[in-house]
Amino acid sequence: MRIRLVPTVTNFDFFRWQWLTFGASAAGMVLSLLLWAVMGLNYGIDFSGGTTIRTESAAPVDVGAYRGALERLDLGDVVITEVFDPSFRPDQHVAMIRIQASGDDTEAMSAERLEAVKAALSEVSPDITFPSVESVGPKVSGELATTALLSLAAAATGLLFYIWLRFEWQFAVGTIVALIRDVRATVGVFALFQIRFDLSIIAALLTILGYSINDKVVVFDRLRENLMKYKTMPLRELMNLTCNETLSRTLMTGVTVLIALIILMIFGGDVLRGFVFAIFFG
Repeated sequence: MRIRLVPTVTNFDFFRWQWLTFGASAAGMVLSLLLWAVMGLNYGIDFSGGTTIRTESAAPVDVGAYRGALERLDLGDVVITEVFDPSFRPDQHVAMIRIQASGDDTEAMSAERLEAVKAALSEVSPDITFPSVESVGPKVSGELATTALLSLAAAATGLLFYIWLRFEWQFAVGTIVALIRDVRATVGVFALFQIRFDLSIIAALLTILGYSINDKVVVFDRLRENLMKYKTMPLRELMNLTCNETLSRTLMTGVTVLIALIILMIFGGDVLRGFVFAIFFG
């Protein structure tokens, strides 16, 4: 039995309130820019600098216990990730702990704070060792931020030329405006709720661009077919027809992805939550 979210044939007037929806979309873009400018983003360690500590122990890594031990030290933003590698020994359990730089400690964590971190973790796992401690200063984090912005711009530019070559320049302009709207709205939500913004969110934004362009290519391809098939039909009716014909595919793709994202948000843990939320909203 085939599952359908909508009837086989639909006749929704998607453009009935077009100026209201276009206006709301434009207002959302402006609001996102204002939130970004006024509230700023809660940059993670990748963009603000910090220290990465690699730990090893014979006992399995208890991320919750590690986080609880470090919370007492008031270190600010702390990200704890268990590392898996087939080359590890059975008794080799590795974790990466990233601690954001404080206002007076931008280059590297002070020796006193580092010793406090080691002592707190040793209480949780007495046999724990610290093979490496690396710091990311503001210069490197600034370069990461610049590279991240360039990657988004390069992706958008590449998509612009792809749509331009495959369809027409009008399609390309509309696509880029829509992609910018998707990304800006997502960034605005991160600014509003001060959710940690790091390199994983940049990866999520690039994923949003991919999903968005995939859906637009499907709709534009059908629109191009209908333009040749119904040459005398008014453009607005033609666009409504196209949206109705692709509605089932759009909903099936979107709903299946959203189901997977909801499961990841619930069970994926703190490390994946920001990344998954960005894709979910975008």
